[in-house]
Formats: sequence, structure tokens, C-alpha cells
Amino acid sequence: MASVTLQHVEKAYGAVRILHGVDLEIADGEFVVLVGPSGCGKSTLLRMIAGLEEVSGGEIHIGERLVNDVAPKDRDIAMVFQSYALYPHMDVSSNMGFSLLLKKTEKTTIDGRVGAAAKRLGLDSFLGRLPRQLSGGQRQRVAMGRAIVRDPKVFLFDEPLSNLDAKLRVHMRAEIKALHQQLKTTSVYVTHDQVEAMTMADRIVVMHDGYVQQVGHPLELYDRPANSFVAGFIGSPGMNFLPAKVAKGGKVDAVLADGQKLRLPDGLPLQDGDPLTIGLRPEHIRLVDDGALNGEVEVVEPLGLSTQFYVRLANQQICVFVMGRSDVRLGDAVRLSADPADLHLFDPKTGDRID
Repeated sequence: MASVTLQHVEKAYGAVRILHGVDLEIADGEFVVLVGPSGCGKSTLLRMIAGLEEVSGGEIHIGERLVNDVAPKDRDIAMVFQSYALYPHMDVSSNMGFSLLLKKTEKTTIDGRVGAAAKRLGLDSFLGRLPRQLSGGQRQRVAMGRAIVRDPKVFLFDEPLSNLDAKLRVHMRAEIKALHQQLKTTSVYVTHDQVEAMTMADRIVVMHDGYVQQVGHPLELYDRPANSFVAGFIGSPGMNFLPAKVAKGGKVDAVLADGQKLRLPDGLPLQDGDPLTIGLRPEHIRLVDDGALNGEVEVVEPLGLSTQFYVRLANQQICVFVMGRSDVRLGDAVRLSADPADLHLFDPKTGDRID
């Protein structure tokens, strides 16, 4: 196993810059997830760690070794792709052991590693099957097994669950996390799905337009997002954003677009009339009999364990999440309340968090 260190890593295609000075320390044995929307540079960064893309600037170290000019096969990494990339004419056993065969590893060693990996992944009864005889989840496990038998210093995952259905994704998420807890191998995982990031990562790296927006533990990013982009990207359902202006009286309030007021936390560096963006997570909005805010229900989504409402408030639609079932119906007028401590405040110009 080994750490991975990125020092001011840049990537450009001609005049077009894709990555802008990425600095990141990934500890030995850590599971780090790179997350962000399509086109943010996360897969490009992963491919640079793998050696599949050239580094335009900066340095990449695996352990103590600078690997900028080291060929992918010599970096001691294993990569699992979105497409399973299995050889269709080879059975499961041959697919999993092929990289070792290329290295002229002894057959007894190959058989031992393949057998151990197959048992760990629940594939020991499928070793003689061809890829076309397997389900999508089984093929993905074969791809993971092929990586495991190499016993690499670093695992790299490039959106490995994107081709699976929703139920199987949940199952495979748990399998990959359990596998990492057993192997303790340094892992870098790319996804655009923030739920995957939240449930799997030791730390999350949120990226946008080639820049790292924030790095931290999942709940750290959830509870204290550095800016409005991170706040809106992390969390499902997503955070609500309400434009407002500061109104200072006996207490500090935020005046929303329709004139309704919301109490703000004390002690913030705010001046009367300052514009701001209020971030409020759906689960922190309460339906009450006597609340500060009035809204009208436009959509009701009963989920069994919980209920989601979409409410028209301050000339826009916001999401409200409550546990359990509710008798609120479409078109109902509702009163809403939120604790000032649950509000996230952002500068509307820069998007930065206001503390």
C-alpha cells in the first residue's frame, strides 16, 4: 500500500485548461472519492494518477516515488472502469488472472490468488463461465477481482457502478466498502453520484470546473459546506437556496423576495441591507401550526418512511422533508419554521460561506 500525493497538478489540451493546480494528500489505506458534475475534471485527474493522461504541470507521487514519467504498468496500480472491459472469449478465471499471466507469474500463484479473490467476491462458483453468461453485477465483481489479484498499492475506480440498476448499485456500494475495509488498500474513487460519495468515502473531494472546492469527511461537507456549490451538490434531496436581504432591528432578520422574514443567527458580520443567500436543508424545515413563513404545497411525494413536499415560498419552489406520513395535500396552505442555527448563509456574489 502507499499514499498518493498531488502537488499543484495541472492539465491542459492546448490553450484549454482542464485542471487548475490541484493539491491533494491521500493517506495510505484511505478511501477518497472525487465527486462533481460531468466535465469537472475528476476522471481526467484519476487517469493522470493511473498514467493514462500526461501531466501538464505539477507532480504526482505514489508513496515516495515521483510517477509523472512512469508507464501505467509500472505504477503498481489497478483500475476498475465503468465498462467492465472483460475479454469475451475468456472465462472468469482467465479474465481475473490475465494480468498475472502477462507478468509470467507461476500458475500455482495465479490459481491461489484468483481462488482467494473469487471466494471473497462470491464468484467461486462462476470461474468457468464466460462474461456473457454473467449478470451486470457479476461482471463488475469480475473486474474488481481482476484488480484485487494484482495486489496493487492503489486501487482506482472510474464510476464503476454507473451501468448498474438502482438496487444493484446499493448492493455493490456496500460490497466495495466492505472490500476496502478488508484489504485496507489506498483507493481513489470517481463518481458524479453524491450519495455514493457520502456513503463510501473516508474523505470527499468536491470538484467543479477543474478546481477543488472542498475536501473533508462526508458529514463535515454536509454540515459546513465551504460555498454554495458544495452545499447544493452534497445532500439528497438538495439544499434549498433563498435570496434575501439583511434587516437589522431588535433582532437580525432576513427579508425574503416576497417580504416574509426569517430569523438569522446572532453574531454574524452582517450589515443592514446586505444581500445574502440563505441555504436550508429540506429536513431542517418544519411544518408547524404557527410558523414565520407561509407557503402553498405544489407537490406531495409519499415515500413510506418519509414524505417530501414541494412548497411555493418567496416566489420559488422549495423542498420540505419530514419523517413519517402526512395528511398534507396538494394545494394546502402551510406554515413553516426553521431554527436559525440550521441556516447556511452565503455571499451571493462569490458563493462563499458567511460565518
